[in-house]
Formats: sequence, C-alpha cells, structure tokens
Amino acid sequence: MTSLRAPVDSSLPANPVVLLTGATSGIGLALARRLIAWPAGHIVLTARESSLPRFEGLGIQASERVWLRPLDITDGDQREKVVHEIHSELGGVDILINNAGVAYRSVTEHLDEVEMHRQLASNFVGPMDLARLVLPDMRAKRCGRVINISSVSGMMAMPTMGAYSGSKFALEGASESLWYEMKPWGVAVTLVQPGFIHSNSFRNVVWSAAARRAMEDEADPYHEVYRSMSPFIERLMNVARATPEHIADRVLRTLQKRKPRLRVFATIDALFFYVLRRAVPRKVFHALLYRGLPGVQRWGPPE
Repeated sequence: MTSLRAPVDSSLPANPVVLLTGATSGIGLALARRLIAWPAGHIVLTARESSLPRFEGLGIQASERVWLRPLDITDGDQREKVVHEIHSELGGVDILINNAGVAYRSVTEHLDEVEMHRQLASNFVGPMDLARLVLPDMRAKRCGRVINISSVSGMMAMPTMGAYSGSKFALEGASESLWYEMKPWGVAVTLVQPGFIHSNSFRNVVWSAAARRAMEDEADPYHEVYRSMSPFIERLMNVARATPEHIADRVLRTLQKRKPRLRVFATIDALFFYVLRRAVPRKVFHALLYRGLPGVQRWGPPE
C-alpha cells in the first residue's frame, strides 16, 4: 500500500480539500481508505444516496475531517449542491477525483436513446460538469488537481461495450482539452487509465433491456455475441493481476508528483495496448483484435 505523504507540489494547500466520487466500492473505496489515512487534508466522500449506508458497514465514519455526502453524478442539482457547500465551508475543492461511473453491456442496435444518454451522463457529462464547477476556486488559487478515472476503453473499443467506450473516448478528449486550458493557471489535469482489474466489477455492468432479452433468446441474431463476450470479459478480469488497491496506489503516487502527466497507465495491459496501437498499422491492429474475439466465426448469419 502506497504511503500518502503531503503533496510534493508546494503550490497545493497544506491541507487540501479532496472530493472523491463513487467512494463505496471498487477503486473508489480503495481510494477512500487511503485518503482517510492521509495525515493531512479534508476528505469529501460521495456516493448515491441509496449507497450512503454502505459507509458504516465498511467502517467509514463521518467526522469533522471526513464528510460523507450524497451525490448522483448524473444529477446537476446534486453536483451544484455539494460543490457549493465545499466552497462555502472549506474554500473550494483543491483535488477532484472523478471516479463514479457506469458501464453498459449492449451492442449498438440494442441500446435505446435513454440508455445511451445515461451512459454519457454518468461517464462524461457528469464528471466534466463537476470539473467545471470546481475550476473557479482552483483558478483563483492558481493550483489544483483534476483526476479523471478513465479506462483502456478510452483508447480502444470492444464489442458490446460501444457506449461505454464512447463515453470514455469523450472523457479523454475533453480532459486533454482541459489540460491545455488549465496549465497556465497551475491546475494539473490527469487521466488515469486502468486496463482489466481483478475484481467483481464485471458483475456490476448494466445490461440494456434488449441485450438482456437477446442473451436469453438463442434465436436472436446477437445471442452468440453476448454468449461469447460475457465469459471472455469475466476470464480477463479473473486473470488480471491489478486490483482496485493497485489503481488507488497509482492515483496516490500521481497526487504526490510535482508535475503529473496528462495520461497515466495504471496497469501493464493499458500500457501494452497503447504501445501496440501506436506501433502497429491500424488495419493490422483491428484485424488482430477481431481474430482474437471469442467465437467470432459464429457471430454472423449461418452459412
């Protein structure tokens, strides 16, 4: 476990205010535990209101230093409320860690407009709007950190994960633009890119209604796609060596750097795919990945 020292960047306050979203499970929970162990700082942990009772079961108690606040990242009113409270009581957010998000499992044809909007609202619109809300205080202090938890899916896509990849591609592009905009003000923007993580997070994906029906209907044209991809992703998660704790440690090391990079590869597979995509011609890259898909020869119409 990484020991979290005071940030090396002397421009940050001695007791920075940290706002973390999605703090009751996975990477968010691992980060929450490490931030609470930090010898300095004011920590604001957030989760959906229905998830707040989990904190007590996890042994995380509210205190003067650790705030527990409800926040549905897709709810604009809740975003404004939590940022306004932090501004009024603590002088603003110094470090924003956008971790909350959702992953839909669905081919494009099985995703309706409402589901598509929810995917984008959770992984792109909500996090970037939260960044927008905290930036005025950071600019006024001429320091701050915005850390967006992205994914290897933000640089390459997988079948049945198109909407998720689209949301992460959008987050990557907007964060890169924000990096340029904030650099003159001393505000650092970082994308942390995990690959496959050894956890049960694959069980928390949201199936679109049509995808769920197709998975159960052998006559559906996409049945084989779902039947092949779901256990394939589960196997990749189970053999992965990185854990939520490893990702949390990488985030903390990033916080302690004077000049953090825009993109941080949080797992070895994320770095591998980044290098592969840059080194291999696109046509070859996509052909290789296509051939490696499980049961892909059965995906199309019967011969």
